[in-house]
Amino acid sequence: MKKIDVKTLTPGMIFSSPVYIEGNNLLVPAGIAIRKKDIEHLVSWGYNTVSTDGDPVTKKPEQDSLEGGSGKAGRSGADNSLPGGAEKSRAAGNVLSLSAVQENKGAYRGYVSLIEKLDTVFANIGAGVSVEPRTVDNLSGMLLQAVRDDRDHIIGFILGGEVAGHVLAKSSVNTAILAAFIAQELKFSHHKVMQIVTGALLHDVGMLRLPEEITNKSGGLSGEELQRMQAHPLYTYKIITKELLYPEDVGLVALQHHERWDGEGYPRRISGANIDMGARIVSVADAFEAMVSEKPYRNSMMGYQAMKNLLSDNSRRFDPDVLKAFIKTMGIYPIGSVIMLNNGSIARVTEVQGDAPLRPKIRILIDEFGKLYKNDEGDFIDLLTEKSLFIARALDPKEVTKKRG
Repeated sequence: MKKIDVKTLTPGMIFSSPVYIEGNNLLVPAGIAIRKKDIEHLVSWGYNTVSTDGDPVTKKPEQDSLEGGSGKAGRSGADNSLPGGAEKSRAAGNVLSLSAVQENKGAYRGYVSLIEKLDTVFANIGAGVSVEPRTVDNLSGMLLQAVRDDRDHIIGFILGGEVAGHVLAKSSVNTAILAAFIAQELKFSHHKVMQIVTGALLHDVGMLRLPEEITNKSGGLSGEELQRMQAHPLYTYKIITKELLYPEDVGLVALQHHERWDGEGYPRRISGANIDMGARIVSVADAFEAMVSEKPYRNSMMGYQAMKNLLSDNSRRFDPDVLKAFIKTMGIYPIGSVIMLNNGSIARVTEVQGDAPLRPKIRILIDEFGKLYKNDEGDFIDLLTEKSLFIARALDPKEVTKKRG
């Protein structure tokens, strides 16, 4: 495709082939005039180029009708850029308080309960108090039930990051949830999924054997500190197999989750198919969870940016088949992501479509006219069938909130 400088676009310009943003998202079909608002949106969204296989064929005088259109799939002449106007900025900030928590409080309470119960388990392990494996098994069963009952909401909880404190327990629960999605997508037996989920819940328990000045350090680690940090899978393996008396299959999930597909991981530098399958799954889940969660040493990423980072791996760190399964179950824009459409509407992703990762199902939070919808009142749109709409960009909820007021 040819790259076209946005600065050369003029209202009314028509191309002989479709014009795309980022090579995937349709700006205008062939034979449809580009509007002034289309160009303004490209500039406000930070795009410098668009791409097309076609050529300019003609230009039409700009008419009011080109700016018109209404309805959920319409093209509006409203001020659609997010920063434009205090009212829309306030609405955008307000809508982010209408999180998945409010949409399903029962599921959220169950999610928080999992984190709190696991935090208690970790506190006992850290204090040297004996923990019955049955306690962890019960948590694994509760987690799988939550995944079955409230899959979509629970992904939103992970991306929302509303739970304060319980850092290790929250990270472990989130990783186990994501690992469960991957294992189920790969069609593993219930027994195998349970083993992977249990290993994921415990995969970082060895961190309890490290001093807090290392685990909570905001700056870079010294060579000695890094060596101690990289020993935590060994501590974890010992806790799982020697103290909790789980079988080797569960222990290996934790022991090898920092090994890399290219053999450059730790603690054993094993590679490829020699790495336990459960560990390969937890490796992907753990990496995504780390990117979307706040850490002492960096801020969190949007789900979309985290997915882009995973996609750029090129078989260095992750098993390509596991990564493919994760992308299929999560989508490029994970459930709960806040996105802006090409007509300026703001929406939340509610369902991914494995064969069309760029066209999820969404629910409108703020329409193209700036109207704010609470909870599930906004229009539900399937981007696979609404061809005139596409995702222009992902929004960082925290940045949107900062713009408010």
